[in-house]
Amino acid sequence: MANFLKSFFGGKTEDPQAEKEKNDKKNFEIFKFDGLRAQRMGQLEYAIKCFNEALAIEEEFETLSYLANTQIQLGKLEEARTALERMVILEPELPSTYITLANVYFMLENYDSMKANAEKAIELEEENPASYLLLAKAEHGQKDEFNAIAHLTKAIQIKEDYTEAYLMRAEVLQGMQQYGEAMNDVEKILEQTPDDENALLLRGKLKEATGDQEGARQDYAEVTEINPFNEQAYLNLGQLLISEKEFDQAIERFDEAIEINPNFARAYHERGRAKLLKGDKDGSVEDMKKALELNPDAENDISGQFNNFKDLYANIPL
Repeated sequence: MANFLKSFFGGKTEDPQAEKEKNDKKNFEIFKFDGLRAQRMGQLEYAIKCFNEALAIEEEFETLSYLANTQIQLGKLEEARTALERMVILEPELPSTYITLANVYFMLENYDSMKANAEKAIELEEENPASYLLLAKAEHGQKDEFNAIAHLTKAIQIKEDYTEAYLMRAEVLQGMQQYGEAMNDVEKILEQTPDDENALLLRGKLKEATGDQEGARQDYAEVTEINPFNEQAYLNLGQLLISEKEFDQAIERFDEAIEINPNFARAYHERGRAKLLKGDKDGSVEDMKKALELNPDAENDISGQFNNFKDLYANIPL
């Protein structure tokens, strides 16, 4: 009766469980949206802390997706994998989660798990070309080139203008020395997008492989005109010029690359190689030292290059 009268006259009966649930919901929302705000501001570590605090209150799919994406941004791939696996438990029939997981496994170079997740995505959504591309990447990582080509072909059948699938199929065919078929795929890309830098670079490599050195030069030079910041184009062009013993021209190309990016370690390395072959031993050593200074991880490669060059020193007029 007392509780009834209290309720009747405007009072309320306290329910500790309901009050706790209300506070938990409020705190969950605060942490979640503080995390989103921090993510937008680039404060990624703080965002992760907020998302984890929210998830400690409630295991929610959307918040887990924010957490995984932020972890991927920071390169915390194992942590992202764990978050994505938790998402799979909550919503096991969503193909996009398996696609993201496959991409994370690709970055982790775990091709078996990548393949399994790509296949699961295909099982759930058979006509998604992105899943077939990921499956092909996994198979390529496993050196299973024939199945990789088959699944890239399937991706292209679903999406006829799938540039990324055409490019990868061309690269796989190049590795198998099927240059004519690879060139057909490259030309298909360039019909759609004449200034596609990756396709032009690959066409240059295919031309080199089939003896069209001048055509390869033109493709690499075209990429440097389209995008003066494309470092690979300078490397390809300079290396081609070295192979043709046009050392001065090669050095000029590497000079241009280094002027654009003074921290371009591989350009110093290749310029050093060109100088050595030209006979400029001192200039070569300086460039190789600079390359090593900029990229200490390349020490073994550079040391190996110098060892390989020792036999050349005696024959170089200094």
